[in-house]
Amino acid sequence: METPGAKSRERKRLGFVVNPVAGLGGRVGLKGSDGASTQREALARGAIPFAEERARRALERLAGLKGTIDLLTFAGEMGETVARACGFAPHVLGSIRPGETTAEDTKAAAREMERLGVDLFLFAGGDGTARDVCDAVGERIVVLGIPAGVKMHSAAFAVSPVAAGNLACGCLAGRSRLRTAEVMDIDEEGLRRGTVSARLYGYVRVPEDARLLQSLKAPTPVGEAATLAAIAAEVVERMEEGTLYFIGPGTTTRAILARLGLPKTLLGIDAVSQDELVAADADEGQLLELLRDRAAKVIVSPIGGQGHLFGRGNQPISPAVLRAVGKENVLVVATSEKIQSLRGRPLLVDTGDSDLDRELSGYVPVVTGYREEAIYRVSSEGT
Repeated sequence: METPGAKSRERKRLGFVVNPVAGLGGRVGLKGSDGASTQREALARGAIPFAEERARRALERLAGLKGTIDLLTFAGEMGETVARACGFAPHVLGSIRPGETTAEDTKAAAREMERLGVDLFLFAGGDGTARDVCDAVGERIVVLGIPAGVKMHSAAFAVSPVAAGNLACGCLAGRSRLRTAEVMDIDEEGLRRGTVSARLYGYVRVPEDARLLQSLKAPTPVGEAATLAAIAAEVVERMEEGTLYFIGPGTTTRAILARLGLPKTLLGIDAVSQDELVAADADEGQLLELLRDRAAKVIVSPIGGQGHLFGRGNQPISPAVLRAVGKENVLVVATSEKIQSLRGRPLLVDTGDSDLDRELSGYVPVVTGYREEAIYRVSSEGT
């Protein structure tokens, strides 16, 4: 087989790397997966790695390009395994210690992709992975993130794995414009201590598509207190006696618990019943255990600027939890300003279960105030 350096430049080169521990801490309530100690804790709690599966869903969309592009990837679980499973014959670079990959491995992979002149570097991970890529190559090559982390506040990610694959196809075919995207991350240790500290780490170049590329997470505007209080009043008035409510993260949902006189876990999932806090900062296992004995409903608010309802920052509300609760028992809340900020783009679902995402798609009512609702579209692909 020819080496990547000897291959004709008439063929496009796709760099492909997977961070195999990305998103590991999400469903078990750890808010992220940065650091070896967090990864060990996640595994001890029963976390199951899923970054490779999400990477596979993206790479499958490039099946039509087999034989027409050169796919460069890193060994084993950092890309080779997925590439071969999808029927590619990749050029395998580097070496890793299985089960012990680190941020330095990601940076080394990104630098090698830059050295070999890839036309697109497609990576699966979360904000921490995007930060490592940014540190290694900055804006010198074109990159695109397959969302596989917990938070993903950065604008370097597609809205879903399938969207990432479709966007990569367009980029390699020369159909995409490029733009600069912000790479953001939250201090996970600070988050676990109860403080949110997001910062801009830098910029990367990405293929542009307003439908397929997610936006930067937008904060809640100052001055919405009255609207949030009105939404909270409406939701509390609707609450049914004896029913559990799984309350997702966010400023909007925090107002609901404030109305009940209860504390809200920062970026966590809380279970309440009327004015009782049943479980604080619950993980997937705790939610499923609660569902064994009681009916429940889910209350979520989309991420500002991005529109994600599920799959970003609220992974304990997993496909298993959502199926047990039922689509009809999901209540969406958002201010009118948050809905308008989407500029017609749909609300998004990216749970990791393609069938469930399709079931959740369609039109849903969104509580926007007291006795106020808007009907808005939900999509699993961003289109």
